[in-house]
Amino acid sequence: MSIVSPLPPSPPSPGGSPPRRYLALWFPFLSTDRVRHQNPQAFSAGLDKRPFALVEKVGGALRLAALNAAALQAGLASGTGLADARSVVPDLVTGEIDRQADAACLLAAASACERFTPLVALDGEAGLVLDITGCAHLFGAEEDLRRAVGRCLAGFGLTARATIAGTPEAARAFARFSRHGILPPGSETKHARALPIAALGAEAGIAIALTRAGLKTLGDLADRPSSELVARFGAPLAAALYRIFGREDIRITPLRAPPEFIAEKHFPEPLSSMESLLVVLERLAGDLSGLMEQRGQGGRCFEASFFRSDGAVRRLVVETAQGTRDTASLMRLIRLRIEALADPLDPGFGFDAIRLSVTRSEALEPEQQGLAGGNAPRDAENAVAALVDRLVARLGRESVRRFLLRDTHDPVRAAGTLSCLSAVAPASVGTASPEPGEPPLRPLTLFEPPHLIEALAEVPDGPPLRFRWRRVLHDVARAEGPERIAPEWWLHGARAPATRDYYRVEDGAGHRFWVFREGFFEDSTARPRWFLHGLFA
Repeated sequence: MSIVSPLPPSPPSPGGSPPRRYLALWFPFLSTDRVRHQNPQAFSAGLDKRPFALVEKVGGALRLAALNAAALQAGLASGTGLADARSVVPDLVTGEIDRQADAACLLAAASACERFTPLVALDGEAGLVLDITGCAHLFGAEEDLRRAVGRCLAGFGLTARATIAGTPEAARAFARFSRHGILPPGSETKHARALPIAALGAEAGIAIALTRAGLKTLGDLADRPSSELVARFGAPLAAALYRIFGREDIRITPLRAPPEFIAEKHFPEPLSSMESLLVVLERLAGDLSGLMEQRGQGGRCFEASFFRSDGAVRRLVVETAQGTRDTASLMRLIRLRIEALADPLDPGFGFDAIRLSVTRSEALEPEQQGLAGGNAPRDAENAVAALVDRLVARLGRESVRRFLLRDTHDPVRAAGTLSCLSAVAPASVGTASPEPGEPPLRPLTLFEPPHLIEALAEVPDGPPLRFRWRRVLHDVARAEGPERIAPEWWLHGARAPATRDYYRVEDGAGHRFWVFREGFFEDSTARPRWFLHGLFA
């Protein structure tokens, strides 16, 4: 019988570029390690050497959800009922599992790993995958990088198993089901044949069916015709096998979008002086400025990341009103941002890495200077932008806002504000200009919400003859209208407000008001009401 291999030959690297490399991290005792690290006093008396488990309620019964190494060696397994577990291990120490705290711990570990590469992705509830392509030489070699990651995660008290391979799935499978630390490029196929079927990450039913069919390793599965596997278990199973064998790389989706420009500095010894850090940051800003100048770009959003030696990460974001490559102005904004922090930067035992990145940029072409040595309109625009940048650095992004007009006939929604640094403004429409000598169509001052008034009209649907506002009676001398404004039913649905008839009125003293009647008299469901919405200057 002929054997048809489902594995095509390894594709060559495009353009002779180095092969992609991934580092997979697996934390087999994430939950229990987190509890032990956060409660060092409770575990100082040898508790970490005793069987310890975290439990959760499932279907009205307490079951084991996470175990430490001692509990696993004692023969316990996740999902076992607590009563059954105590019958096997009477001295079992238990606690309640906290899934949210575990997820936060994993995210903190992912942030700490960004000092090695900006491409970090979550892998399930207890794993990470790092795209380290082109990063290993910065730390010496792949083994040096692997050890550096281990030392970084030691600050979180996590037990980690790390493997470097050519695809994310291969690195993940070897980290969980093998002792290999580094797989040379192209060797995944040879070593993956010995991995168990569970390395595929398939559903439990599929794994049981494959095992009952006598296929216990990935090598057994690879020797079967691919058509049979696809017909019986679907294309995802064959695709997973391809990726573990290093034949297909679908990359990873990082937690944070990779920056457009990046510059970083790693220190042989942790640095705790803030002034020294700012000097290094200024040098990095100069490097970014030169790189952006080569590409005709200017930064709009800068992020400074401070990586502390204990794994903690602090980030500062500085946005500008227009693209810039000016190192001096950027450093002034960063200093202002640091001074305005409610929680000052705490160096702890020192920062061992610092990174400055540009997360958003725009085209920035050289400016043509006038014969007098300047460009007055452009200089005024730059001055306003610089003022906005300083205010945002001190007060925050949402505290400095600008006005806008929305494309709507509803006066309540027609005007609004948004952050001055918003990259995209909503669709706007210009205001209609009144005829010369005529009053404006809309007042500049609007009340939110409109003020309820008592009004008397000569005819039910006509303008008011007089109205009472704030206990003062106003006799209407002139009135113009109505301007009927229907609600935007596509936004409100069944709860759309009633139709409004607006009038511009003037009392005997010359005061001008913008009033409206909500509803109609012929509508028997609700009595019409009058409101004062705004005042004309």
